[in-house]
Amino acid sequence: MTINEMQDEVIAEFSDFDDWMDRYQLLIDLGNEQPALDERYKTDQNLIEGCQSRVWLQADEEDGKVIFQAESDALIVKGIIALLIKVLSGHTPDEILAARTIASRLPARRRIDHRQERRRHVDPADPAHECRRRKARQIARDSATDRNDRVLPS
Repeated sequence: MTINEMQDEVIAEFSDFDDWMDRYQLLIDLGNEQPALDERYKTDQNLIEGCQSRVWLQADEEDGKVIFQAESDALIVKGIIALLIKVLSGHTPDEILAARTIASRLPARRRIDHRQERRRHVDPADPAHECRRRKARQIARDSATDRNDRVLPS
């Protein structure tokens, strides 16, 4: 089965659920079905940087195909890893690089809507929100000054 066919299968499986909580449960179930990663692979070299959860990813080549193994300490992330392994493991590097990922197949409007949805749930009274807003203004001000544009008001 091709990578794109596997992705379509995953999309269909998740489309069966209307409720986001059911989709989260499916992710958790998939993650729990993942075999544990051998302790020898839980090294700093295999730890994914920038992830808030601890994620270890091991990739090996067998007969020209990439075999992925991974583990996380977070339930949802573990489920996402299970999906990536299901879709990508067992394919050649060229097949993986040539595949159109799910994200690239989403309409641009849907990706934008997702970011806007996330912003709608921010509490303006939250001090962290105010800090991010001030930082964004500072970056915009610095950028405008660097281009000799008008300086944005504080």
